[in-house]
Amino acid sequence: MNHRSGFIAVIGHPNVGKSTLLNALLGQKIAAVSPRPQTTRKRQLGILTLEHAQLIFVDTPGIHNAKHKLGEFLNQEAQEALDGVDLILWLVDASTHPTDEDVNISTLLKSVSPRTPRMLVLNKIDLVQPDDLSAREKEYAELTSNASVMRISAAQRLGLGELLEALIQAVPEREAEYPEEQITDLYEKEIAGDLIREACLIKLRDEVPHGMAIRIDEFKERDNGMAYIAATIFVERESQKGIVIGESGKMLKAIGSAARKEIEEMGGHRIFLELRVKVSKDWRNDPNMLKQLGYGKKK
Repeated sequence: MNHRSGFIAVIGHPNVGKSTLLNALLGQKIAAVSPRPQTTRKRQLGILTLEHAQLIFVDTPGIHNAKHKLGEFLNQEAQEALDGVDLILWLVDASTHPTDEDVNISTLLKSVSPRTPRMLVLNKIDLVQPDDLSAREKEYAELTSNASVMRISAAQRLGLGELLEALIQAVPEREAEYPEEQITDLYEKEIAGDLIREACLIKLRDEVPHGMAIRIDEFKERDNGMAYIAATIFVERESQKGIVIGESGKMLKAIGSAARKEIEEMGGHRIFLELRVKVSKDWRNDPNMLKQLGYGKKK
């Protein structure tokens, strides 16, 4: 058999570029990306089908020190993604020294079967002086054992060809798991929610960082080829609601415009997007709200 196929868990602490890497390897956007940490909140498959290989990437939330029940859910999502995969790709930020969160990931990896291959991938090498890169690689390599090492810049698309070839060689000989045309396991409705939250994070910057969640209330295909999407943006305080809406509704309009553009590019058809904002006090610690939003902590 000349065909290779395998599941690759992509882990790392928040904002190291996991979703950026996934989008770059697939050649199209399926995962939300922003400069803010914890943009990814759920596991998502990114399926890359080539002539002689199929790579199934499991994009995960960033592993971090949880401060609320939502954080506990995110960490659990990432940890469970390590079960039964063919390869663990640990993405690190080469532009910084290892953090406490990297040390925690190193400890987590020790609990995974040593038979599961590891690949340490240094991202953002374009932000590192060449003379410092080898020393930085050594710092990260000391946190893991028996891992092959690659250097890339996902944002600048540096080293992606070499990484792709190494990934193909690292997965077993096996038939494809998914149809050639499938690129993810999420529906357009779910990705739309992520893209709305991405627009919020980018437009609002640090004003309402992670106290937001998106609920898609309605998603309908219309006869004219357009889709109608109604969504609610949840925040934790009345003051945040005012920031999201903005003066005379200008901020909410800007968020809607940016999100609509991304959703249309992703889905390949025009949409009508209607947004509203509601307050749900301390929703990140409310089990009922977390369950309603799809973040219910598993037992």
